[in-house]
Amino acid sequence: MPALRHLPATAPVDEVLKVIAEDAAVIIDGVMSPELLGRVRTEIMPYVEATPPGRDDFTGDRTTRTGALVARSPACRDLVAHPLITAATEAFLAPFCDRFQLHLTQVIRIKPGQKAQVLHRDRLAWGGFLQRAIEPQLNTIWAVSDFTRENGATRVVPGSHMWDDGRGAHEDEITYAEMKAGSVILYTGSVIHSGGANVSDGDRIGINITYSLGWLRQEENQYLSCPPEIAATLPDDLRRLIGYSMGSYALGYFTPPVPPGQGGEVVPPETLFTGEVKGWGDDLYAKVSTREAAKA
Repeated sequence: MPALRHLPATAPVDEVLKVIAEDAAVIIDGVMSPELLGRVRTEIMPYVEATPPGRDDFTGDRTTRTGALVARSPACRDLVAHPLITAATEAFLAPFCDRFQLHLTQVIRIKPGQKAQVLHRDRLAWGGFLQRAIEPQLNTIWAVSDFTRENGATRVVPGSHMWDDGRGAHEDEITYAEMKAGSVILYTGSVIHSGGANVSDGDRIGINITYSLGWLRQEENQYLSCPPEIAATLPDDLRRLIGYSMGSYALGYFTPPVPPGQGGEVVPPETLFTGEVKGWGDDLYAKVSTREAAKA
């Protein structure tokens, strides 16, 4: 059985990218501090406990999936914007886009009795329309609980990102992302993987945070999961990351629905938060101004 490589939280970006290029996945140990891990658990668990199980075999009848984490959890924002993860993502996706974006935020809880998920590649979210030479995304799963083979640790097939589409995985080619709570696995959209079977008596809880090319449709609609009135309270970098920015030169413009003469016809999303559009979005601008004043 192959093994996933582990790196320390102090690993340089180049080393992280080297392992990803070779294996398509790497575990970074102890990235979350105990304090941050505690805040994450406190903030997400009320939503997790209220989430119903999946609707089919793929989503899992003993699995819950809870989203909108940027809007719901300030601690999860720290994970989304983590410097090592975003630096690795930017370098990994740079050959294929001008800007990357947040693609998905989701707490995945695998409960006892859940069977293993079917092996798959996440890039299939866009069907088979992307050329294999294009890597559309870089994914993370943050361990909120310990991940063990018994409780459903993510199954990964290292090196499968270089296989032909029709090539399946044999049992001896599958390994498990076993890691302690506070660690994170990074993996590409092209690697074969799946949730594992939980044969233990406890939940396996992980946070799936995924980034994609800025010119692709996001799996989680961030503009609905984190609407403008919440986005206005976020730091500029995080707001741009979730999609309130131009994806490229001509991707993401909007026309404010205001009376004649009160707003431009084609403006970038950032203008929504700067007060440049009169009469519409003034309350959002006020939130941004209040936030900046509090920082001063």
